[in-house]
Amino acid sequence: MGYLDDYRERGYAVVRNVFSPAEIAELKAGFDRVHADALSHPKSWRHGNLLYRTARDAKLGRIVRLVQWPSYDYPVFQRFRTDRRTGDIIAPLLGRDVKQIINQLHWKPQGAAMAEFGYHQDIRFRRPRTAYRDPENNYVQTGIAIDAHTAQTGAMTVLPGSHHLGELDMKINGSVAQTALADSDIATLGLDPRAVVSLDMEPGDFALWHLDLLHGSGPNEAAPDRRFYINGYVRASACDRGEWAFRDGKPCPLGEPVLVHYEDLHARPGPYDVDEG
Repeated sequence: MGYLDDYRERGYAVVRNVFSPAEIAELKAGFDRVHADALSHPKSWRHGNLLYRTARDAKLGRIVRLVQWPSYDYPVFQRFRTDRRTGDIIAPLLGRDVKQIINQLHWKPQGAAMAEFGYHQDIRFRRPRTAYRDPENNYVQTGIAIDAHTAQTGAMTVLPGSHHLGELDMKINGSVAQTALADSDIATLGLDPRAVVSLDMEPGDFALWHLDLLHGSGPNEAAPDRRFYINGYVRASACDRGEWAFRDGKPCPLGEPVLVHYEDLHARPGPYDVDEG
């Protein structure tokens, strides 16, 4: 079964060994630079679409959770977000004219109590909904494994085939990033938590998953870090927001930031500190 069949049937797929060890080393060095820059600020920090999101962990002290849109300031992430191999993988699903809505770096430090993501569907975050037309058929979330992803290191946990259920009425109080992974959240929906699987990946593997796939991730208990480079793409004709990624299959550079999901981009571009959470 090919990756497109996996994606359509299970709601997710993994394409192995897309990026070489040398390329992953470049990305690791980029992660290290961004991590240091994030912690150089006393709080979470925003400048336009670029956001360093940090938190205070009871065990480890201040940690970096995620960074949104690093590609504006760090060329290595700009280069990989529009890598032609990515464009070729997503083209059968989205075509050759593609915008980008998500550009994020995720860290999961070993032993951190504040590094889980509760079960959710990514369709939850596509707001305002009026900006997206038929998002389930026009949007794909992707991720590049920077470190080994296993159940022990806090890999994504997914419920295969759950995307066929459509958007679910999930009762999530507060932030998904501040919610622990819990089987009860699956059971409450009338689904079987025993059916969930770990999305295991090796460095250089490339994952893609559907907006309606139920997924989350637990704690990292086995490795110094677990890093993931996440990019979300949308068919350009089906979305009124986002940065261009590919035009006719050709990579697009970033210019002045455009509206993605930070509503005050033009009224309050920053830079400014953001309360941690």
